[in-house]
Amino acid sequence: MKTFKPILLIVLGVMLITTSCRTEDDLSIDPPTEETITANSTIANLMSRTVFNDGSNDNIIDNASCISIQFPVTVTVNGITLQIDNDDDLDEIEDIFDEFDDDDDNIVISYPITIVFADFTTIEINSDDELQDFADDCFEDNFDDDDIECIDFQYPITASVYDENNDLINSIIINNDNDMYDFIDDLDEYAAVTINFPITVILADGTTQIINNIQELATAIEDADDTCDEDDDNDYDDDDCDNCSTDLVTDILTQCDNWYIDDLERNDNDLEDNYAGYFFTFNNDNTLQVSWDNGTQTESGTWSASGSGNTIIFDINIPGFDDINDSWNLHEIENYGDELEFKLRIGDEDELEFKNNCSSDSSNDNLVNTLSDGLWIVASYTEDNDDQTSNYSGYELDFNTDGTVSASNGSNTNSGTWTVFNSGNEMTLDFGTDMPFQEFNDDDWDVISSSETEVILQDVSGGNGGTDTLTLQKL
Repeated sequence: MKTFKPILLIVLGVMLITTSCRTEDDLSIDPPTEETITANSTIANLMSRTVFNDGSNDNIIDNASCISIQFPVTVTVNGITLQIDNDDDLDEIEDIFDEFDDDDDNIVISYPITIVFADFTTIEINSDDELQDFADDCFEDNFDDDDIECIDFQYPITASVYDENNDLINSIIINNDNDMYDFIDDLDEYAAVTINFPITVILADGTTQIINNIQELATAIEDADDTCDEDDDNDYDDDDCDNCSTDLVTDILTQCDNWYIDDLERNDNDLEDNYAGYFFTFNNDNTLQVSWDNGTQTESGTWSASGSGNTIIFDINIPGFDDINDSWNLHEIENYGDELEFKLRIGDEDELEFKNNCSSDSSNDNLVNTLSDGLWIVASYTEDNDDQTSNYSGYELDFNTDGTVSASNGSNTNSGTWTVFNSGNEMTLDFGTDMPFQEFNDDDWDVISSSETEVILQDVSGGNGGTDTLTLQKL
């Protein structure tokens, strides 16, 4: 046995030297095997499908859901030239198209343009024929394609990269879907990669979910798949109610009496003239009354709304009103300051539009008196589908008739100014740089609805192309 002692000592020495090369800090950063993301794995595939470039937003221009046009782009719409800088500007095209129902709409694109594919690669296009060639390669309307649009990542997200010795060699900051797609595409270049949890995902209804590990992320994506209308068709004007809710429907319809039918088309027949002089009053208890012949004739019925966003179904049932009775899809709610429009559709042909001019009867003083009477809280605030209501928990807002407003939670006070204009249909807020209320700074909040206990404001012209909705509730 003595002859083996030198060999044993050498072996032990080598083991000690080898072990000493890894410090305690090195061992502490070894990535857990179950939390690593590998190329072509299930989670990598799900994440990649979640961040595919969605080409459906600009279908009013390219008529193709699998490609998008890189902004800015110049188009001529019914003879009017527009520069489109972001998704929000696409509404200008639709407004021109919707101005008249009996004209032929056309759009002319100024080439060259650049189109973007699902994997964020690009190519220059120089003619309508070239664009149509790529559009023809897209799936047909509402085909069950690979992208998952009912859930989004909230950025930034940080990933950790390890070498073959499990040593941390780099941290990658992922700031958008393009970054995430490239990151997943490059996974085979790394020995091991983990996401730094927790992260936040945004669901189709605007709510958020905290994700703590890979398994939770996979489950969240799989559960979200096909839970919303991904708008993968070429009907550019079927997504005008992204932020609609049944509460908003109730607020809009019940705040005004005497709605009238401005447009009714069934089976290619224009029927609105048949209902000239008919007035509809919608009540909070889901009943409605119709009056005509200067109020000498009346009928009662029911209405109801269910669903959310672009999938709200609006049911009408009035004895004897077969042209109207049906389950309609809520298409759009418009507040033009001097009038309200409530638009319903069935398919691509049948249309029903109620209109009301009661907004013009309101005044600046009405909303000023409402808001300055008591204290208010932020019942809800979403910024481009990102629910940020929790940032304002505990704050009470005090609107003063001198145009000042304060928001206090007992330990912190934000001071600002407010103004109501355009017959009480628009409002400004300015809290300067005071956080978090600087998010409300805007000179053009639309007053979607107002009552003695609730005021709903909306801004649909943000520079990022998103929609902000602020709901104030009286204490």
